[in-house]
Amino acid sequence: MKKIIVLAMAVSLTATVISCKKGAEKISSAVLNLGGETEANSIIDFNNNFVDSYKNTSKHIERILKYTEEAVVKSKGGNVMIMPVIISSMDYTLSKIKEVPSGFGKDKAAIEADFNTYKAKKENIEKKLEELKSYMNSEDYKDDKGAKAESIKKEIESDANVLYAAGESVMAKIKPATDAAEEIILKDHPMKEYIISSKNVMNSLDSVIDLLGKQYEGKFNEAEAQKKYDEFVKLVEANSKMDFNVKDQQYSYKKSQFEGFNKAASNFVDNYRKLIRDSKEAGKIPDNNIQQMDSSYETVLSAYNTFVK
Repeated sequence: MKKIIVLAMAVSLTATVISCKKGAEKISSAVLNLGGETEANSIIDFNNNFVDSYKNTSKHIERILKYTEEAVVKSKGGNVMIMPVIISSMDYTLSKIKEVPSGFGKDKAAIEADFNTYKAKKENIEKKLEELKSYMNSEDYKDDKGAKAESIKKEIESDANVLYAAGESVMAKIKPATDAAEEIILKDHPMKEYIISSKNVMNSLDSVIDLLGKQYEGKFNEAEAQKKYDEFVKLVEANSKMDFNVKDQQYSYKKSQFEGFNKAASNFVDNYRKLIRDSKEAGKIPDNNIQQMDSSYETVLSAYNTFVK
């Protein structure tokens, strides 16, 4: 099956509407000269595997950082009811990446450098976590009053910052070629119209999340929130009205996934409407509403990625 771009979190990779790209023909031609559809698929595979790895790794590191915070508190005599449980995660998608595709052209070396930094810091964080676990389980903090826990915490935080920077850099560098590669694949893809329409929805969704994030940190602006709501609803309704009629039978099962994506987007609309009402009454966006929107966004994103895979 032809590969389509998998999207990451809004903070990492914003969906790009293919018909609106600037300079896409130039980039697309460069990819075509390096192997056409085969090279395009290699680029998209790299993108999809890295996106999956970066998403899962980011969540895993968040849990690790929480563990280090609690470890420092406990090792210094503070009250910690239950230490967080951190289970080692197997990054299968990262292991699928054997090399950086040549289709990235002049950016290949820079991508490799960031990618290698990402892998090195990821590995180092895991090693430091195991060292901290051993230290806490053996209660060695009773000998140094938590000094080592504090030291490891700082090392993990430093490595995490470098990993995030490297991950974001990889995302930024691979995006132009990945968009161009998808354009090649979509040229005669049986689901082209449904994918492009759904990416329009994701574009709008990312814009919504960006606005709500700013308003959550600042002041709630009902007019701005309502405007984004109206724009998003219009796209969701248009996408939901599309009759999924793909003649190629190998894509027939995608109909239920397309409908699942639209249902998830519609649920987001319901939560968004509730957020506007609650925020208007409170004068700011309540914590529970922003958490609900974050969870709902992840559901829509997951449904989209399932549909286009």
